[in-house]
Amino acid sequence: MTHLDIELQHLKAEAIKMWTLVNLQLNKGKVSLLSLDKDLAREVILSERRVNAYELKLDRDCENIFALFNPVAVDLRFVLAVLKINNNLERTGDIVEGIAKFVLNVDNTFDKQLLEITRAVEMYEAANNMMEDVLEAFDKEDTGIARRVFQQDDLLDDINIKANKIVADYVRTHPDHIEPALYLLSIIRKLERIGDQAKNMSEEIIFYIEAKVLKHRSKVEKSKE
Repeated sequence: MTHLDIELQHLKAEAIKMWTLVNLQLNKGKVSLLSLDKDLAREVILSERRVNAYELKLDRDCENIFALFNPVAVDLRFVLAVLKINNNLERTGDIVEGIAKFVLNVDNTFDKQLLEITRAVEMYEAANNMMEDVLEAFDKEDTGIARRVFQQDDLLDDINIKANKIVADYVRTHPDHIEPALYLLSIIRKLERIGDQAKNMSEEIIFYIEAKVLKHRSKVEKSKE
C-alpha cells in the first residue's frame, strides 16, 4: 500500500466520522421537534461547532493530498468528491441547527393534527433515510444505493409543494396556532433542502466511482445512468 493509499483511507474515515456526526445531529433535531425538548435543541446548536471543525480539517486534508501527492484518475476524483461532500455536510449541519433554533423559539408543542396533515414527521424520516443511504453508498462505494436517493427525494418535494396550502388552511381554522404553524412550514422548507444536499452528495459518489457527471440531469436520467 502506497503512502497515497494510506492518506486516502484516512480521508475516507474522517469523512465518515463527520457524516455520522451530522446524521446524529439530524436525528436529535427530530426528537427535539417532536418532544419540544429545548435542552436537546441547545445540544444540537452547540454540537454544530464540531461539524464546522470537521469541515476545516477535511479541507486541509484534501489540500495536503493535492499538494503532496498530485493524485490522478480515480484518486483525484475521490479527493474532489470528498471536498464537495464536505461542503454539503457542513450545510446540512447548518440546516439542522436552524431547525433546532425554531424548536427553541416555539412556546408550545406542535399540534399533532398539524404534524399529521403536513406529513412533517414522514418527511423528516425520509430525510434521515436519504442521509443514511448516501453514507452507506459512500462507505461501500455502491452507486446503486446512491441512485436510490434521487427517487426518494420525490417524497420530500411532494410534501414541500403541498405544505403552503395545508398550513394556510390550518391557520384559518386555528388562528391561535399561527406561530407554530409558520415555524413548522419553515422546518419543512429546511428538510427539503436536506434532500437537495443528499442528492448532491449522491452525484459526487457516482462521479468519483464511475467518472459520470450527473449535474443538471433529470431524476429519471440520473437513476437510469
